[in-house]
Amino acid sequence: MTEQTNHSPGTSAESDRGQPLIDHLIELRTRILHSIFSVLIIFLPLFYFANDIYTYISEPLRAFLPEGTTMIATEVASPFLTPFKLTLVLSIFIAMPYILHQIWSFIAPGLYSNEKRFALPLLTSSIVLFYAGIAFAFYVVFPLIFGFFTSVVPDGVTIMTDINKYLDFVLKLFFAFGLAFEIPIATVLLVWTGATTVENLQRKRPYVIVGCFVLGMLLTPPDIISQILLAIPMWILYEFGILFSKTIRKSEDSES
Repeated sequence: MTEQTNHSPGTSAESDRGQPLIDHLIELRTRILHSIFSVLIIFLPLFYFANDIYTYISEPLRAFLPEGTTMIATEVASPFLTPFKLTLVLSIFIAMPYILHQIWSFIAPGLYSNEKRFALPLLTSSIVLFYAGIAFAFYVVFPLIFGFFTSVVPDGVTIMTDINKYLDFVLKLFFAFGLAFEIPIATVLLVWTGATTVENLQRKRPYVIVGCFVLGMLLTPPDIISQILLAIPMWILYEFGILFSKTIRKSEDSES
């Protein structure tokens, strides 16, 4: 007699369809765990130097404090939590190339070869530009704005900045300038995906310039120096984005 095995209808088909999704979810979980572990691996040794790192980050302000004054901690846990938060954010910044590598490894199998050839340089450039924005904020913008702030202090007022408030201030500017320096990447992507054209971007240049100054006003403290120092680089980077878009379009036209 022939053995008959009972199968519920559709079980095999559902298994075939469900397995790839489960595999993708498992891979996604693995990539996320690897990213978290990379941050922890960097954070643990750095935390030993947390106070030294904060001292270095606060140097642009402390250099302009009047003689005999220091920064203060107005909350009980601030002396511990503030360097802790700074070290954690720094660990994420340092681990960002590896985190983006994990993201790239997850999405790359679904891309065509020409998309991979185009996307990988953009990914690398975005990392470099983000770091460049942070460096520009720390070494160029901070000395100028802190020098301005301390020079306009009214008579009879002593500057004693809270360490947690200072950290929130500088992190906000780090993110603002880091993201602002991504403008060339955003411009190239808009042209590459067909959302706009180089000619259209050139026609909208006056509106973009006004928008750069509006964003500079919204993302920076209420002083004209930091607003200008953010708006002008954003405009220059926008022009670089148009230039890169022209170059990429010419290379694609020559290949087609």
